[in-house]
Amino acid sequence: MAADQVIICGAGVTGLVLAHALKRAGTSFAVYERDQHIDARPHGWGITFHWALRYLREMLDGPTLEAIDEVQVDPDVGRNDTGNFLFLNLASLDVKFRVPPNERRRVNRQRLRKALLRGVADDVHWGKRLVGVEPLSAGAVRAVFADGSDARGRLLVGGDGSGSPTRQFLVPDGHANYKLPVRMMGVALDLSPADAQPLRELDPLLFMGCHPETGNFLWVSVLDTPETNGSGGTPSEHYRVQVIISWRVADEDADPVPTTTDDADRVAEMKRRAGGFHPRLRSVVDNIPPSTTVTEIALQDWPCQAWDNQGGRVTLMGDAAHSMTMYRGEAANYGILDVWHLSRAIQAIRSGRKTQSQAITDYEAEMRQRSVPAVLLSRQACLDAHDYRSLDENSALLKKRAMQAAE
Repeated sequence: MAADQVIICGAGVTGLVLAHALKRAGTSFAVYERDQHIDARPHGWGITFHWALRYLREMLDGPTLEAIDEVQVDPDVGRNDTGNFLFLNLASLDVKFRVPPNERRRVNRQRLRKALLRGVADDVHWGKRLVGVEPLSAGAVRAVFADGSDARGRLLVGGDGSGSPTRQFLVPDGHANYKLPVRMMGVALDLSPADAQPLRELDPLLFMGCHPETGNFLWVSVLDTPETNGSGGTPSEHYRVQVIISWRVADEDADPVPTTTDDADRVAEMKRRAGGFHPRLRSVVDNIPPSTTVTEIALQDWPCQAWDNQGGRVTLMGDAAHSMTMYRGEAANYGILDVWHLSRAIQAIRSGRKTQSQAITDYEAEMRQRSVPAVLLSRQACLDAHDYRSLDENSALLKKRAMQAAE
């Protein structure tokens, strides 16, 4: 095991993009992922890259960038997209706001991870759940895994998600996420072209909205199309669509999401919450089969705190460093920008322009300055999304998506 390698904990999107960036720069690295294989757990649904696209393009090679274009949920829309985000009055279907557009790529998360894995698969080690981090002498660090194995390197990067074990090591007394007083449930549905068309007429990729009286929030997005799922021209031709409903509660322990082994109660709750929606939207929810798997999404965040990076030997990126809610669609973009800055910091160490302690400390300072306001803005956007009458162009939910202190 190379003593000067970068240990990347987590083979999510940020971990794999960092692996690509280091590979292009000729830096030794290894990725350690807790899952046994890439399909061990659900991948989540979709990711929208917008202002981070320029950084992604700098870090990935041509074939990988082409692969990302191929995993768009609808490549045809991607070729002609205006970048609009619609916010609707869910009772009337009127457009209350058009969120300012950016160039964007809406990608299927599962296929994205597989596309990123292809270029670095030989350096990804599966079934490696991090249980310990040990700073060593001579500027080294040791990662200890649950199976008894370990890895040693010069730098350990925690890209291991919102429940990051690396974060727990760095911030033992303050690593827990903040839970928002909002409940969210979602499903993935297969719809025939005829059933999907009324939704795609509103927007071919995604839209969101709030009911002015109940405050119930709806998010609808296309996950794949007949072109991308291979069903085109067959009797089973279909679109896969994500439908999410969320609502505010009095406190984090109130109004729990129904639990049941067959999800029927959760489906019934989604239908009840959609009762006041415009018929075009309500019919989609009403037609969810009772046996459909309903996923509860924990709405929580973690503004980046200070920590002892052990002389620049241990750091964080992505959700591990600054978990944020989905309501501004920026989490993945901030994670990509972390990777861009971190890869530059690593090159500064290799070239001798900075000491490791200084390079990583500078990286973390920039990340905190940039990400803490973003986490809090996304938190406010989550709350704003359920208060229709208070929404205006200056609301956190509707502000133009743009990087903060990116350079």
